[in-house]
Amino acid sequence: MRDGSVAWEVLLPAASAPARARGRSLQAALREAVRSGRLTPGTRLPSSRDLAADLGVSRGLITEAYEQLTAEGYLRSGRGAGTWVGGAVRAAPPRARDLAPRPPGARADFVPGTPDLSLFPRTAWAAAQRAVLAELPHHELGYPDPRGLPRLRTALAGLLARRRGVVADPERIVVVSGVAQATTLLGFALHTRGLRTVGVEDPGSPQHDDLYAAAGVTPVPVPLDDEGLALEPLRASGVRAVVTTPAHQYPTGIACSARRRAELLDWARSVDGFLLEDDYDGDFRYDRAPVGALQGLDPERVAYAGSVSKSLAPGLRLGWLLVPEALADEVIERKRTMDLGHPTLDQAAFTRFVERGDYDRQLRRCQRAYRERRDALVAALEEHFPGSRVSGIAAGLHVIATLPQRYGPEGRFLTRVAAAGVAVRPLSACTHARAGDSAEVRLVVGYAHLSPARIRAGIRLMAEAASG
Repeated sequence: MRDGSVAWEVLLPAASAPARARGRSLQAALREAVRSGRLTPGTRLPSSRDLAADLGVSRGLITEAYEQLTAEGYLRSGRGAGTWVGGAVRAAPPRARDLAPRPPGARADFVPGTPDLSLFPRTAWAAAQRAVLAELPHHELGYPDPRGLPRLRTALAGLLARRRGVVADPERIVVVSGVAQATTLLGFALHTRGLRTVGVEDPGSPQHDDLYAAAGVTPVPVPLDDEGLALEPLRASGVRAVVTTPAHQYPTGIACSARRRAELLDWARSVDGFLLEDDYDGDFRYDRAPVGALQGLDPERVAYAGSVSKSLAPGLRLGWLLVPEALADEVIERKRTMDLGHPTLDQAAFTRFVERGDYDRQLRRCQRAYRERRDALVAALEEHFPGSRVSGIAAGLHVIATLPQRYGPEGRFLTRVAAAGVAVRPLSACTHARAGDSAEVRLVVGYAHLSPARIRAGIRLMAEAASG
């Protein structure tokens, strides 16, 4: 049901017309509102009694206007059903387009980045929202602390220290709209400090390039080796800040070695710079002990960002940023001017979710589901692409699959599987160097959003297409 309260607004000037002309003025104003689209087809109008009281006119004038415009086809009414704007005068207004990123309608979609949204804990989240609406003091519905609700920052400090080994001072935590906003805030903070370049992992997430560039900071690709970011290219790059995904590098799956972590921190101290840690899937570990966050080793040199996008849903737009003292004031001020703080009700609901243990239960549930899907994917690749090498499987929500040479070159492989309706991302799409068609096929295969049965069917379809 569309809101008819706009009727009061469009008729108010007509209600002040001279008494003799008031009825005609009301009818003309109502007619024009329907013609112009201010009152759209399907809008239910207020009752004649309510509208007359709102406008300060007699009920008879409103009744007469409704009857006249109903006779003309502008309105429609039924006994006991109220009065509505009819659809005969003009076409319904155009629908707003949905520009949200959606799967391309592929028969099998292995593009990484999306969790299984059916695992979202609707019942527990709804209970948290109801409790918050019943208990939240009125004053907390005002403009919030731009860093986030104190109670949520306190809960996050405990959660992150326990699960990720960070040094979490609630005063240094900023609640953000996901890692994307955290990245943008850091970009502005670096720019304010005079930094005009930032290192990014190569291969790495394309989103880092775009977000830092939007903040006026030029991304500089830094290659990897078997232990993480390569030290000599980093030193030679001239940057004083670098983005890293040390717990489970995106997309290669490398876990940064203890030695390389120490070397990166030494580098940051030597250039008076910062490491920008994106812990994008830090909670999902299967075959190894969890690797703690780099931030815990030196919270004054490492900015740490995470979110609920993989554990709950990206549509919540809810994350956190732990900032070194040197960047804190600029980040907090930018957050304030950017949006005046994250929505209070969402923060309060998540606070309750964390405090009651619901978030830990959700993480365990996802861990079980994603481990099963990871195992199904590895088995399907072994069956349908014998001789493939699979890496990065100990953690995260995707694997790297290097197919036997007979499936190359990469361009031909991608063309064939796309024609069969299989969406998959090559590792080359995550690199800065755009070389020619590679003889080797290396794929970044996401699996979190697919059931084991769909994984098996999709890999079989991909193999049939590649061999055709």
